[in-house]
Amino acid sequence: MSHCCESASKDKSKPLTHKVRGFLAWLLPSVVLVMMTKCPACLAAYVALWTGLGPSLSAATNLRRAMILLGALSLLFLSVKPLSRKTASCNRFTNFRKEQNKCKTQ
Repeated sequence: MSHCCESASKDKSKPLTHKVRGFLAWLLPSVVLVMMTKCPACLAAYVALWTGLGPSLSAATNLRRAMILLGALSLLFLSVKPLSRKTASCNRFTNFRKEQNKCKTQ
């Protein structure tokens, strides 16, 4: 029996830790984007309140832009990753069917 025939019978369910990690991966950038302040002065005030360091207005502006960009890019990555997995699984499925037909004929 070939490797493809054996792998078809295995259970591929995800454990709970993978599901929680996937949920948190979506949650963190979403919360950052939703809770982002509209003005750099407010961001500078929050940074000063949390850390005791007072960034300049231009530094707060750059920090705000960087946080928005990183949040958007991570959400984009998280939305593209499952699509690439689905197309890869479709390719694996077609290859599996070819191998399965070989198994039946042998």
